Amino acid sequence: MRQLAIISGKGGCGKTTLTAAFSSLSGNAVLADCDVDASDLPLILKPQVLKTEDCLGLELASIDLNLCTGCGICRETCRFGAVLENFTINPYGCEGCAVCTVACPENAVSLMPRVSGQAVSSITRFGPMAHAKLGTGEEASGKLVNLVRKKAVELADRYSCKLVLIDGPPGTGCPVMAAITGTDLVLVLSEPTVSGLHDLKRAIELTAYFKIPTVACINKYDLNEKKGLEIEAFCREAGIPLLARLPYADITTEAMMMEETVIEYAAHSGDTGAVEFANIVRNLWAEIEIRLSETFNNEICPKASGSGNLNFSE
Repeated sequence: MRQLAIISGKGGCGKTTLTAAFSSLSGNAVLADCDVDASDLPLILKPQVLKTEDCLGLELASIDLNLCTGCGICRETCRFGAVLENFTINPYGCEGCAVCTVACPENAVSLMPRVSGQAVSSITRFGPMAHAKLGTGEEASGKLVNLVRKKAVELADRYSCKLVLIDGPPGTGCPVMAAITGTDLVLVLSEPTVSGLHDLKRAIELTAYFKIPTVACINKYDLNEKKGLEIEAFCREAGIPLLARLPYADITTEAMMMEETVIEYAAHSGDTGAVEFANIVRNLWAEIEIRLSETFNNEICPKASGSGNLNFSE
């Protein structure tokens, strides 16, 4: 089973658009929407839920009012202000640090399990999908991302799928690390802006650290062709294959409003620009399939297989 992760250093680069399009082209893949903080693939693919499973996050303090004497020590020691005047716990303020359990002289405070979200197994018109529903005020934890990936692998085994397509979260933090660890290939999306190039460097430093073969794509490249050329130059220097340059196009928004992938939308829209955009995506997918079918070695991504100490400074 192969696993492809699609990430970007910032949000809004087109990860979900491409993941949905790839799902309509792959024919035998499981989708894993690992952007648990803002899961958008279900908006396009309208999944039929098969099963949900709770994910336990940070533990939450709980005060036993039968033992509590109201001394206020727990409230004084809580640096997050999570202990309220009536000696109950504000669940959105508690960080589960357990200081209050140590400070309470009556042993009236304990830590209780807290459900941070649910991992959802479902079926879409293109095959199985795993995604998540993050609880209100909860963090986009790597733990929930791991659970989504676990469910995706289970679905792949159940339905004999050969590929897991991972729609990763933005940035380079813990959820992204959880989304890319152990994958066979990472596609990093960038935009031709100052922040786009900066975030691309950070994302590639991350994949290099984990020694994961990496390829890149520039979205909306025609918005700033000069900056796009800088991104191309950086990819050459870093040994990262640049597989495609996607133009700015309204098709992405129009397709999403129709709850369709760009491939589906182009097939019936009759718009020449939409068809051209879809063809670029098809070619991009063909390039990715070639790399997924290869035995990866240093020639694919030489620096990503190095020491993990790359420093792409400005």
